[in-house]
Amino acid sequence: MNRYPLWKYVLILVIVAMGVLYALPNIYGQSPVVQIKAKDDAAVTESTLDKVKSLLNDGEIAHDQVVIDGDTAVVKFSNLDNQREAQDLLKKQLNGFDTAMNLKPNVPEWLENLGGSAMNLGLDLRGGVHFLLEVDMVEATANKKKQLRSDLTAALIKQKIPKKKILWEGDSLVVGFRTAADVNKALDLIEDDFTELTFSENISGDTFELKGLLSEQSLRSIKENALEQNLITLRSRVNEVGVAEPIIQQQGLERIVVQLPGVQDTTVAKNILDATATLEYRATEIHGAAALQAHASGRTPPGSTLYFESTGEPIYLKNRVIATGNQLIGAEATIDQQTGQHAVNVQLNSMGANRMLEFTKNNVGNFMGVVFKERVPIAKNEAGEMQYRSKEEVISNASINGVFSNRFRTTGGFTQKEANDLALLLRAGALAAPVQIVEERTIGPSLGQDNIDAGVLSVQIGLAMVLVFMLIYYRMFGLIANIALTINVILMVACLSLFGATLTLPGIAGIVLTVGMAVDANVLIFERIKEELRDGNTVQGSIKSGYEKAFSTIADANVTTLIAAVVLFAFGTGPIKGFAVTLSIGIMTSMFTAIVLSRAIVNLIYGRKKRLKSIAI
Repeated sequence: MNRYPLWKYVLILVIVAMGVLYALPNIYGQSPVVQIKAKDDAAVTESTLDKVKSLLNDGEIAHDQVVIDGDTAVVKFSNLDNQREAQDLLKKQLNGFDTAMNLKPNVPEWLENLGGSAMNLGLDLRGGVHFLLEVDMVEATANKKKQLRSDLTAALIKQKIPKKKILWEGDSLVVGFRTAADVNKALDLIEDDFTELTFSENISGDTFELKGLLSEQSLRSIKENALEQNLITLRSRVNEVGVAEPIIQQQGLERIVVQLPGVQDTTVAKNILDATATLEYRATEIHGAAALQAHASGRTPPGSTLYFESTGEPIYLKNRVIATGNQLIGAEATIDQQTGQHAVNVQLNSMGANRMLEFTKNNVGNFMGVVFKERVPIAKNEAGEMQYRSKEEVISNASINGVFSNRFRTTGGFTQKEANDLALLLRAGALAAPVQIVEERTIGPSLGQDNIDAGVLSVQIGLAMVLVFMLIYYRMFGLIANIALTINVILMVACLSLFGATLTLPGIAGIVLTVGMAVDANVLIFERIKEELRDGNTVQGSIKSGYEKAFSTIADANVTTLIAAVVLFAFGTGPIKGFAVTLSIGIMTSMFTAIVLSRAIVNLIYGRKKRLKSIAI
């Protein structure tokens, strides 16, 4: 009556064994390390390790081991003080190398080969860095205005409508024409395509103008879109760097919070977050000797702008931009097989591809320049306006050898690191507006360890109290429930590790709550068995009825809680998501252990006894 087939016992045993295996990495902890990587991305050699060991020994800094991990050297320490001292020493003494502090799990190699990994820990447990970024909304509006002016100019040129001028006067884009017919023709063309602007005609005497006004709603929409695009871009950049479970969210109307768990060296993070590097592709007006002569005379050809190549030589590029970094949808560092130089393969979206195709069709044999633009925020002036350090440099000026559109290659004498960094920034996208770091906090992992210890202690106390109560009140069945409850916690930890979920303090709260909910299912089953026994049912029949009749109640309670957890995950942010994840996983594992696993144990103990007269419940 109360027996499982052999295959079901084997399946349960396999699930439990897998849970124990993949929960195991979490008992090994993590060690503070300093990672060392060559600035030119050259491989780290044994001589590098010897030099590092020598510097640490001379500085009398205790360390556990120095090993090669891929293209980096990793120095492991037993405490954080030694890690910080080593970081300061190596940064000063080890020329040609970048160093960064991190925390590395101590998972054995054999366990890693089986796919085992420790849980990711959130900022409140692992430590890391917290940034508060402010978006320059003045610059966001200015960038949008430039884009609208450029797009409107391109649309008029494409339709061959001549214009006398096009410029911004405050929040109005004024376009001057030669005749009233041109005004009407232009209005029919652009009114539906440029919905951000409200157009009006100004025709009087010799004045033939269109005015496109940016309304308050359009300005607000520009700022909201800039903030949203910056959020998306920052998430992409952080994902490219490989930070586990970062928190990137809006705060107010102009600020963004970025939390990077596990990152202890803020330099790399800051370089990625506030960089506004992008590319512009422009037609070359004059270069070489002609550009040198024009620069010496101080005469700039009409419709062109003076730039400088990386060698310092002047070059004049046409003002019209063919494609920009905003139109890039893919970028990958590579090596040009013909020249052997490092390069970046670029992919454009449909708008950029159409412009590039149209340009290259008519300019085979001519030159095209690639402008690298970077703006780094410095500080605000007395008026509250953000100040920048700008860099504009022509990184490539190459002959157009054939017609192309959405896919092509950019070369510029890059090193491997420069090509990789440029590809990373282009893949992640350009920021819609520059950001400035207005607040920066480093949260040490020692504080995180205190939180971990307190969290683990709370789980241990809660679990111990439940185990003692169940053992006293339900005797043998209480012992069975305790075994199931312990395995439930193990399976939760294993799932969190396998899914790559991040454990935070609210996540630990979710585990504690799940412990209580898991034992509640056993209580419902055991009380139902006792009720069946009081009604005069046989012992075997009472066990069977207890599990079957309590199932619907347990399922209803857990499904409604699971729905609430899903809603929390869908609409919550940061810590709320962490709570929802652990709660959801805990519900599923507790259903398995309370209903399937505990019954399997009961069946093993009592199921083979046909004339069973009493049970210890």
